[in-house]
Amino acid sequence: MKRKHIIMALACFTTMSSCKKLIEVPETDAIAGNVALSQITYAEQAVLGAYAGVSPDMAILLNATFSDEVAKAEFYNATTTHEWQYGPADVGLRDNFTAIYPNYAIINRVNLVLAALPTSDSTKVGDEVKRVRLKGECLFLRAYAHFELFRFYAGNYDPSGLAMAYMETSSIIGVPRIDMATYFQKIGSDLLEAKSLLPNNLTDINRANVAAVSGLQARVALYTRSWAAAETFATEFINAVPLANIATFPGIWTDANTAEQAYRVVKTATLGSKLGSLWRGTSASATNAGIGTITWKPSDKLWTSYNQATDVRFASYLKFEPILIAPREQRLIAKYAGGPYATPTENVANGKILRTAEMVLIRAEARAEQGKITGANSAESDINLLRSNRITGYTNVTFSSAPQAIDEIMLERFKELAFEGHRFWDLKRRNLPVTRLPQDAPSAAGTTLPAGNFRFLLPIPLPEITANPITQQNPGYQ
Repeated sequence: MKRKHIIMALACFTTMSSCKKLIEVPETDAIAGNVALSQITYAEQAVLGAYAGVSPDMAILLNATFSDEVAKAEFYNATTTHEWQYGPADVGLRDNFTAIYPNYAIINRVNLVLAALPTSDSTKVGDEVKRVRLKGECLFLRAYAHFELFRFYAGNYDPSGLAMAYMETSSIIGVPRIDMATYFQKIGSDLLEAKSLLPNNLTDINRANVAAVSGLQARVALYTRSWAAAETFATEFINAVPLANIATFPGIWTDANTAEQAYRVVKTATLGSKLGSLWRGTSASATNAGIGTITWKPSDKLWTSYNQATDVRFASYLKFEPILIAPREQRLIAKYAGGPYATPTENVANGKILRTAEMVLIRAEARAEQGKITGANSAESDINLLRSNRITGYTNVTFSSAPQAIDEIMLERFKELAFEGHRFWDLKRRNLPVTRLPQDAPSAAGTTLPAGNFRFLLPIPLPEITANPITQQNPGYQ
C-alpha cells in the first residue's frame, strides 16, 4: 500500500577490506525514527506533517468533473475522466485522482507517531496533556484517510463488500483489502477513542477537535446508512457550530469568517495548491485577454438551479463576468476565487472540510430514512432551516412522503455543497445516475452514467497492483 523505495548503492572498486571499512563508517546525517520521535515536541511536528497531507483538492475536482456540476470550457483534456472512460493504467487518473498514495502516506505518518508516543520524552510543561491530544489527532487522521480511500475505491456499503486495507501499524509488507464491516468497525473505534482525547473547543479549527469528530462520525454513518447514529452525530455538530445566516454566509467563501467550520485546510499564496485554480488559471491582468484560461465552467444544470435574485449561494458560488467577451466563457465558478485577478491571492481560499450545512443535510436525510418526514425535528424542518438561512423571503415547504423528502434533500445537497467534493459520491451512494443536460455534456456518450455502473468506483491504479500484488482490483477493471 505504501511506496517505500529503499535504494542501497555500495560501490567498492578496491578490496573487500576497504568495502568492509566503508560499510562500517557510521552515518552522520540520518535521524533514526526512534530519535526523530523521541520527544513530544518532535512527535507534534510529525503530526503537523500528517495534517499537511490532508487536501480536499482531489475530491473536489473528481466530484465536480465526474458528475453534473461542471461543463468543459476553454481548455479540455479530460476525455477519459469527464466522459467516464478510464482504466487502471489511465494517465488522467494517475496524474489527478490517485488517492491511494497520499492517504496511505498520512496513515503511515500517524501510525509511526502512535507507535512512538507512549515512550516519547516529556521535556516541557504541558507535554503530558499534549501527548493525549496528539494521540487523538492521529486516530482522527487515520480514520479520515481510511474513509477517503473508501469513498474513492469501494462500492456502496455492504458488510461483506470489499473495502480497502486498514493499516494500524507501519509496514512495507503488502496487506489485502478487507470486508466493509471490519473496516468500518475500525474507523468507528478510532473515532470513538479520538473523541475522548481531543479538545472540546473550536479555538484551533486547523486541527481536530470533538466537533470535527462528530462531523466525521455523521458522514461515516450517512455512508453506512446508520440513520439513528447519523442523526445523533450531526446534531452534536450543529449544536456546537451554528448554521450561518444570509448575512454571514458569503464571508465563509472569502475567508472573512470561519462560520460553520469545525475543521479546515488553510491555503495561502505560498502554502498549498490554489483551490480556485481547479476551475481557472491565474491571470496576467483584469482584462478579457489577461484573465486566466477557464478550464471548467458551472453546468447549466447547476446555474439554473438557484433563484439568482434571492438565493445567497448563487453569488457566493457563481459569477457572470462581463469583462470576458464572447467567445470567451463568461460564466465562472466563484467559489474559492480568492483575491482580485492578477494578485498573489487570486484563486487562494481555504478548504472547508467539515461544516454545518452538510450536517443539517445529513440529519435531514437520516430523519427522512427513519420516517421523520414532517413536523418538528424532521427532514422537513431541517430543509426549511437551511433554506431560510440561504434564501431571502423563503416560504416553508411541507413534505408528504419520504421519497419527496429525499428528492428535496438531494436537490439541496446539489446546490448547497456544490464544488465541495460530494456530488458524484452522493449519486453513487443513493444508486442514482449522473445525468447531464445535453448542453453540459461533452458528447452524446457523456450525457448519462447509469446508476450502479462500475465506473462509480475508481480502479486501483496499475502501479499499486504491481507494488502490492495481493491487492484485489475493482469489478469491471480486471
